[in-house]
Amino acid sequence: MTALFLRDLKLSIRAGGGALIGVLFFLTVVAVIPFGVGPDLKLLSRIGPAIVWIGALLAALLGLDRLFQAERDDGSLDLMLTQETPLVLTVLIKCCAHWTSTSLPLVIASPLLGLFMNMDETAIGATALTLLVGSPAITFIGAVGAAVAVALPRGGLLVSILVLPLTIPVLIFGVSATYAAVEDPALFLPPFLILIALTLFFAVIGPAAAALALRNTAE
Repeated sequence: MTALFLRDLKLSIRAGGGALIGVLFFLTVVAVIPFGVGPDLKLLSRIGPAIVWIGALLAALLGLDRLFQAERDDGSLDLMLTQETPLVLTVLIKCCAHWTSTSLPLVIASPLLGLFMNMDETAIGATALTLLVGSPAITFIGAVGAAVAVALPRGGLLVSILVLPLTIPVLIFGVSATYAAVEDPALFLPPFLILIALTLFFAVIGPAAAALALRNTAE
């Protein structure tokens, strides 16, 4: 499992720029917002957490179509389906490697973009923390879409269409927890715990559903 994790981590970084492309897209999405809403620092500070979360969500969707594509292209997907290791565990490891290479850099870059949006220290810290907790759920949800679209020649757009509606609850509670931390720290815990619960739920459901979709695709 360690070898699989390291292999997928290297492939994810090499394929299409990996983390660099995601971070650059993240920077681009957040950077254009001030030009659209104007130089109102109070407005930027108020909408900052939501914009950072939306930018991170869109950036996380970029590389999801490549989650199983390399195995499909070189034929190793058939080996994954017939090996002794449970396919669910293999998918879980691949999701963890994908999150480490694509979403974790977004979490690390979020404080810098928080400063760009004129957010205070509390908002920056809460945004980074909620992204750290909630972004794995996006990867687990995306694994299902990637598994469904892996056999299609142009499945990248389909993955985004399938995944985006399912990620809305993660976005809602991530932003809610951030705003609660800024307005009233006592209200931070409920949405934050729901965000953790969503990640744990999709950590169980996502790999299982993706493994089932991969088996149906192979058949």
